[in-house]
Amino acid sequence: MDQQSDNRSQIRDFLATRRAKITPEQVGLPTSGRRRVPGLRREEVAALAGVSTEWYTRLEKGHISGVSEDVLDAVARALRMGEEERTYLFDLARAAQPSSRTPRRRKAVSVPPRVQWLLDSMTLSAAYVANGRRDMVAHNALTRALFAPMFDSETVDERGRPNFARYFFLDPGSHDFAGDWQRAASTTVAMLRTEAGRYPGDKALHELIGELSTVSVEFRTLWADHDVRIHHGGAKRFHHPEVGPLELIYQPLDLHLSAHESHSLTIYTAEPGSADEDRLKLLAIWTAAPAAYQDPATRHANHRERDIDTPG
Repeated sequence: MDQQSDNRSQIRDFLATRRAKITPEQVGLPTSGRRRVPGLRREEVAALAGVSTEWYTRLEKGHISGVSEDVLDAVARALRMGEEERTYLFDLARAAQPSSRTPRRRKAVSVPPRVQWLLDSMTLSAAYVANGRRDMVAHNALTRALFAPMFDSETVDERGRPNFARYFFLDPGSHDFAGDWQRAASTTVAMLRTEAGRYPGDKALHELIGELSTVSVEFRTLWADHDVRIHHGGAKRFHHPEVGPLELIYQPLDLHLSAHESHSLTIYTAEPGSADEDRLKLLAIWTAAPAAYQDPATRHANHRERDIDTPG
């Protein structure tokens, strides 16, 4: 499928899934009579947006090139789109515009030393840099300890870098590590969908989506929902194999390393004075001796030696 056909397919499916989620009651329409489709009919969306049924039908078939921003706004309002969905719709519209230039292929961007220094300075917070494909491209020591199941997974790439999507959908152990696997997985898919709308020419992203769609029924199901999400802060729960249950607060920040590659800096910390903070501090202490952390048996043996050598 070429890029233009793929763009039309995304527009068609996105608008159709949004339309199916809106009930007549939500927009003040009568509900009498038998309805053959879930949600709104095309003619109802057209009336709400102030356009003809023929015009909206053409739009929902993917013919979005040349459509004005005012009309797209009207359609977004009619379908009760949130800000993230509206942004995604406009991204698809921009990607549909004819261009005489060949889309520039995105190149991997190296994380500069100053960013790694910043990460390393955060000793009581887990901090990492991820790209739009959800590859973890840089991290500090506490991140390596916190996300040990991901780093130790067979889903890491040849450089040992974890990818959140590959871990959640290709490693069964992710269900044990994530406190709410379904939420984490659906959020990851929605972020990939947003990224695909923003950068339709990203070959590596399309290869990742193709791989996961081929081998994971769960991914295919979530991808078909056409949900979109921009990374926000919040709380996440983990079942850490060393320190037990953890609930951490996280905050992503945009990190502008390149005009052609999106990155975010995400910081995880615990609520001050909580048991989660105590567990995170314990994990931070263990990261001060990386070899001991990687081999729990060695760490416990060292504790016993210190006990024996201590004068009575």
